[in-house]
Amino acid sequence: MSDFKFACPVCGQHVKVDSSQAGTQMQCPTCFQKVTVPQAPATEEQRWILKGTVKGDRPKAEIAPGTAGPPQKIPHGITPVAYYLLWSLVFAIAIGGAAVFLPVFSSHHTSPQAMPTNAVPVKAAPVVMAPRANDTNWMLDLSGATVPDSPAAGRIHGHDFILGRAILEDGTLTLREGQEGPLILAIRINFGGVRPEALAGQSVNIATNAPMAARIVLIWPEGDEVDRARLEGGYAMRLDFGKVHDRHISGKLYFCAPDNAKSYIDGSFNAQIYKPRRHHG
Repeated sequence: MSDFKFACPVCGQHVKVDSSQAGTQMQCPTCFQKVTVPQAPATEEQRWILKGTVKGDRPKAEIAPGTAGPPQKIPHGITPVAYYLLWSLVFAIAIGGAAVFLPVFSSHHTSPQAMPTNAVPVKAAPVVMAPRANDTNWMLDLSGATVPDSPAAGRIHGHDFILGRAILEDGTLTLREGQEGPLILAIRINFGGVRPEALAGQSVNIATNAPMAARIVLIWPEGDEVDRARLEGGYAMRLDFGKVHDRHISGKLYFCAPDNAKSYIDGSFNAQIYKPRRHHG
């Protein structure tokens, strides 16, 4: 047997060669790749087991008869190059689709122990941080003060203050950190026993040179103790009260103290109204 056929390892094209060409290099007539001609088959039954190698590749071991079926036949009417490119495109699409859908499939198919069927994802509440006092939020001039709609926040003697609860009782407005317990970080504004209905809809503007001002107490932690500072003037404050509704009164506050720590508070609040305490004579 002087002639035999082998398959191009790149495009699958069957090439007929003479047995004397075994081990030599030739150019595939279809894909023009340089391939190495395999050794001629020993018997007629091995006519489908031959396959060339690309130039530079190590020759592959021949497959023993009966261990593998014949090479896949190319459909009629399709050239070997087109058939090879078609399968390459299908393979690329399959790999890309798996990369896109695998994360989605994994995220929606967790075990029942890890995610109950009726579980609702809980979003973590954003952490509110008080910005450091600077020229934009600490200034003793009300003409340039703007009060944000966000919950009241600021700094009291160097301690970050975030409003936890607001209370109006006996004409004293208290903005404190935390919901309950002793006052450790807070501001108290005393209006001398004025009723909530008289404060509703009112705007209070107190400049640093005001002859009369509301009494204010600042409360902050100092080591293991709680310290206080009483202010009866020298500060700047703008306080706008809203309407009384369902035993609450809303408002917006800008306060700036004339201390070296640059204490300030600005933002909105919704104070719970408490009945006046009864004083026994």
